[in-house]
Amino acid sequence: MHDDRNLVEGRLKRVLEERIRPAIHPESVPLEVSVWHAPDEPVPVAEGLAAPPQPIAVGQAWGAPWGTSWFTVSGTVPAEWRGRIVEAVLDLGFDENMPGFQCEGLVYRPDGTPVKGLNPRNQWVRIGSPADGGEEVRLHVEAASNPVILGYPPFRPTSLGDKETAGGEPLYRLARMDLAVFDETVWQLVIDLEVLGELMLELPVEGARRWELLRALDRALDRIDLQNVNGTAAAARAELAGVLSARAVPSAHRISAVGHAHIDSAWLWPLRETVRKVARTTANMTALLEDEPDFVFAMSQAQQWAWVKEHRPEVWAKVTKAVAAGRFVPAGGMWVESDTNMPGSEAMARQFVHGKRFFIDEFGVDNEEVWLPDTFGFAAGLPQIIRAAGSKRLLTQKISWSQVNTFPHHTFLWEGIDGTRIFTHFPPVDTYNCAMRGSELAHAARNFKDKGVARHSLAPTGWGDGGGGTTREMVAKAARVRDLEGSPMVTWETPAEFFAKAEAENPNPPVWVGELYLELHRATLTSQAKTKQGNRRSESLLREAELWAATAAVRTGAAYPYERLDRIWKTVLLHQFHDILPGSSIAWVHREARRTYEVVAAELNEIIGEAQRALAGDPSGGTLVFNGAPHSRHGVPAGGAARAVPVDATRAHPREGGGYVLDNDRLRVEIDGRGLVVSVVDVRQGREAVAPGRAANLLQLHPDFPNKWDAWDVDEFYRNTVTDLTEAGEIRLDGDAVVVRRSFGASSVTQRLTLADGSLEIDTEVDWHETEKFLKLAFPLDVHADRYASESQYGHAFRPTHTNTSWEAAKFEACNHRFVHVAEPGWGVALVTDSTYGHDVTRDVDEHGTTTTLRVSLLRAPRFPDPETDQGVHRFRHALVPGAEIGDAVREGYFVNLPERSVPGGAQVEPLVTVDDDAVVVTAVKLADDGSGDVVVRFHESRGGRARATLRAGFPVAEVVATDLLERPTGEPRRPEDGIPVTLRPFELVTLRMKRA
Repeated sequence: MHDDRNLVEGRLKRVLEERIRPAIHPESVPLEVSVWHAPDEPVPVAEGLAAPPQPIAVGQAWGAPWGTSWFTVSGTVPAEWRGRIVEAVLDLGFDENMPGFQCEGLVYRPDGTPVKGLNPRNQWVRIGSPADGGEEVRLHVEAASNPVILGYPPFRPTSLGDKETAGGEPLYRLARMDLAVFDETVWQLVIDLEVLGELMLELPVEGARRWELLRALDRALDRIDLQNVNGTAAAARAELAGVLSARAVPSAHRISAVGHAHIDSAWLWPLRETVRKVARTTANMTALLEDEPDFVFAMSQAQQWAWVKEHRPEVWAKVTKAVAAGRFVPAGGMWVESDTNMPGSEAMARQFVHGKRFFIDEFGVDNEEVWLPDTFGFAAGLPQIIRAAGSKRLLTQKISWSQVNTFPHHTFLWEGIDGTRIFTHFPPVDTYNCAMRGSELAHAARNFKDKGVARHSLAPTGWGDGGGGTTREMVAKAARVRDLEGSPMVTWETPAEFFAKAEAENPNPPVWVGELYLELHRATLTSQAKTKQGNRRSESLLREAELWAATAAVRTGAAYPYERLDRIWKTVLLHQFHDILPGSSIAWVHREARRTYEVVAAELNEIIGEAQRALAGDPSGGTLVFNGAPHSRHGVPAGGAARAVPVDATRAHPREGGGYVLDNDRLRVEIDGRGLVVSVVDVRQGREAVAPGRAANLLQLHPDFPNKWDAWDVDEFYRNTVTDLTEAGEIRLDGDAVVVRRSFGASSVTQRLTLADGSLEIDTEVDWHETEKFLKLAFPLDVHADRYASESQYGHAFRPTHTNTSWEAAKFEACNHRFVHVAEPGWGVALVTDSTYGHDVTRDVDEHGTTTTLRVSLLRAPRFPDPETDQGVHRFRHALVPGAEIGDAVREGYFVNLPERSVPGGAQVEPLVTVDDDAVVVTAVKLADDGSGDVVVRFHESRGGRARATLRAGFPVAEVVATDLLERPTGEPRRPEDGIPVTLRPFELVTLRMKRA
């Protein structure tokens, strides 16, 4: 038997490209085109429609970077086209290889009604089906000339990432502006040929089905008259009808296709452009839903829904109608598809609170599915948060990008740090932009790791990031493979329908315990330091603002700022999106983020100040210290205010051999003539923290030029070369602090070392002007440990210090929140931080024993997508805590992030809530979101053990009830007697709602 595969494959490709696809629109007439270029930022629709346009011709350049151009196209449908389908074909100068990463458009009727989006693979607008002939056509296109940041080749530094540096030269040329006849038969033939040609290539050479398809394709191509494609398309289709009607075998893999458009809330475009991308895509999808009765579309990120509601009410009306019909599905239940590694405990909870509440309030939809295809790994505390929000299922995709180890499951139970398990699906199609290609469907079936137990998987289907979502071609392909021999069976379904089937067929799925670590994009824990500091600071300020505003409301009757806090939370949650907080967006995004965080901080400090002044009483009464941390300190109760108790004084004196010694009753620290910490003694236990012969507080500089994904990645080979920054330009005493100055490359650093109770505090200021470098701060510790703990949401997770397996070796850069803790039985060391997230821990052994080296990641200098990443001055605060147990690490982590506040006044402030066990950490005290005035308190067990505690309210309580994160009751109300007894499992999270008496 002669294998004609190559012949037919080559023949099919050429005939499709050169003859059949062009025949989809066999007749056309040009439209008249005019344009008005908005002078700066996008304008309201009414203004764009009313602006005076100037003539422009096909082939002419248009579109400065980040500009907006309003095109008007007009013409008349020829009378002889009566009874035929007519479309406008509007090509703004698209590159079809990059849907979503270039120019886009939204089409309007003259009355301002949006019609649909224009995208590289979605360039048509239906005019008549059929046309009457003689219709006058007039359409307006709001076109965005977004630059191609990825470029050719990708990952090259570019000034296009900020309109302040992008220049004004036009980027695009109009390619086609026509009215055209649409030949339905030819279009259907294209889909037939694509489906069968793609399927054929995935079938085994020795199988009969492959040969059946090959011969049918050969016959179909023989029937096409290349000079009369339109007249012979029906005959060609007839040759394919038989093979298209053959039904799938009963054991075929089942794929639930979910219409999808993964739209990054900011990435290679600013937030304002995402608002328009969402409008274009939702306009497209509501139009497609009207045309295709089987199609279902799901959209996540409540923020994006809110943008449509606010900015495109006409589109919103169509969306709400489609939601009511059950075909436009709110998915995910989060405010945005956030990063899950770095957001703090409360912020991660509020992603679900605000996301789910939006969908409940707007549509009565309470999501049970969490939709996070593109997030860069998943923290081990997330399952409990998902369950506490009332959800129980998770979809993810990104772990297919891991570079070293292949994840062993596609459908599994994910178990978090507290034991909560979430039913999780990881689609084997390995993309969240499935286009219904035969190669994608075949890969899903082959790749599916649960064969023999399950046969269902999900495929998110559609172009994202402004590519316009699902296309009519994808829907047509899905129709052909709904029940087709040799192919998986595809059905359009909602996420809930898929998960119901998956759970039913796989009642005992395998279990994965702990974080879902992505073996890629590790540098997102460090890139864009100011964005990360803004997030951490905002989280801390929000905690304080809620706490003190609630306390003032209960104690003094002050108004609680519900609306302000709601707005600020949503702003902070938006900036936790998985390309903003991780530092992987263009310069424009991070420039705006820095400004936003400044505004947020100013407003939250105003709220805090107003509340504290109301609580402090007569300002002439002395000075009160407010403690927003969940542990008492310096005589001030947690969540209260009192006069401060003096702390132990630090003694500072010169060190023999150079440098200085700092000591108090708890620590003795030696800083040598290089400004390095060579000894940190825990005085009470007589234990040295620094490894023998080593130096801590050591700045280390690495080259940092990853293979690609500059802002995202740090590759393990960066460790091969390191420069220890040991030369000091100045070492001096400043009161009870040691100040060290260094210079390196084009940069400089100033450190201030002080003692605070039982910790060595290190304030580091870096004036950073390096390129493609990685700056670390190292602490070699005299601790023998094969694992260490790092804080995550509502607890901590353990990671190995060794590299026994490839899974452990791949975790060479990891995430912490406020602390990292390394210990051996009886003694440990914590390093706490006010704003850094990335770190690494390694171990080595010499004649002195085991050294465990902890390094925090301070700064990087990637050049893509922001060529000026992190240039400038940065400040970091860290504290080394010798002799720390895990509870000490928790406490000191809060202290460094929530500094005390001194306020004039003499009225001691009793906390609203107290807990008699320091293992139980209160993470939020606030008034209920519904405006009832009830007090809500959230707390968790923080040490990884069991806890029995009593929670007491500092105000009369009529009843108390346990709730979920959305403050909905999950138990029966009870009357508190002498406090509220609580019993907690390790890391268990609890929310209580207290009705004031």
